Amino acid sequence: MRALRLTAWGEAPAPVEVERPVPHGAEVLVEVEAAGLCRSDLHVIDGAPGALPYRLPFTLGHEVAGRVTALGPGADGVGIGERVVVYGPWGCGSCARCAAGSDNYCDRRDTLAWHGAGLGRDGGMAEYLLVASARHLVPIADLPADQAAPLSDAGLTSYHAVAGLRHALGEGTTAVVIGVGGLGHLAVQILRATTASRVLAVDVREDALALADRSGADFGTLMRPDTGRVLRARSGDVGADAVLDFVGTAQTLELAVGVLRPGGELAVVGSGGGNLTVSKPGVLPAGFRLSLPFWGTRHELAEVVALARSGALRVETERFPLSAAPEAIDRLRRGGASGRTVLVPD
Repeated sequence: MRALRLTAWGEAPAPVEVERPVPHGAEVLVEVEAAGLCRSDLHVIDGAPGALPYRLPFTLGHEVAGRVTALGPGADGVGIGERVVVYGPWGCGSCARCAAGSDNYCDRRDTLAWHGAGLGRDGGMAEYLLVASARHLVPIADLPADQAAPLSDAGLTSYHAVAGLRHALGEGTTAVVIGVGGLGHLAVQILRATTASRVLAVDVREDALALADRSGADFGTLMRPDTGRVLRARSGDVGADAVLDFVGTAQTLELAVGVLRPGGELAVVGSGGGNLTVSKPGVLPAGFRLSLPFWGTRHELAEVVALARSGALRVETERFPLSAAPEAIDRLRRGGASGRTVLVPD
């Protein structure tokens, strides 16, 4: 079968022919219908030797949807032909967090040589994916695969971030989303579907603000020197009750704390290299709370799928055949992708 494999750190992944996997024990073989591509994949591709615990080579792709095609003799909980999305973070499988469906916060995460499908273990940028256990699968019924695959990271991470702030987003509140890309445009929709807050969006690109508008944002603005003042005015001059930063640079973090009201909630999802200094009095809002949400739980993925099937959540996608993966990666690297890039079988 054809698979996009990372064979050397810092080098472009190579499409190669590999043996189709055969499931053993509790393993499940999924025929891939769609696989998402995101900036996390670029971080892996560009990783320096030793920066990640992963052992080469492995197939990329941690956002995967497809159809169950074979079961190991010990597999249960899923049937042949069932359409599924793959829960991407794979933990040790035995700690209390994993047992509760929170592999994203596995207690043994730092000791593992992988973080999930396509992250140290073979992923879904291939014709087939071998999944370690049916517990990593969530049914999608008739949801299109190119919609389902991005839900496993872009949708799930956004949902998990919003869930941590939902208690602060009642009637009359304001939420700010910084960065309206693959995750941010879904966060806008999730905020609209699950909270009563006004949703304000910020980006450096006009087309991203158009995407925010299509996603249901109440207001969008380019990032400029006066953006903080503009956002505060839109919040009734009290500041935002919650800010979700999907970029994480020095500039976006400065904007985030600048518009956050005292006692507000800040969720930093992006890993753009910025930092917050907490020891300077008067720089940060009094009583604010910071969270660093990572991915999400298996139960939350089922909730995200339900939202998508209800029509409340729609991923804006750009589709590429698997054979055009190098072109898709280059487009994403140059910042030309809109929404979520999805690879589909040729």
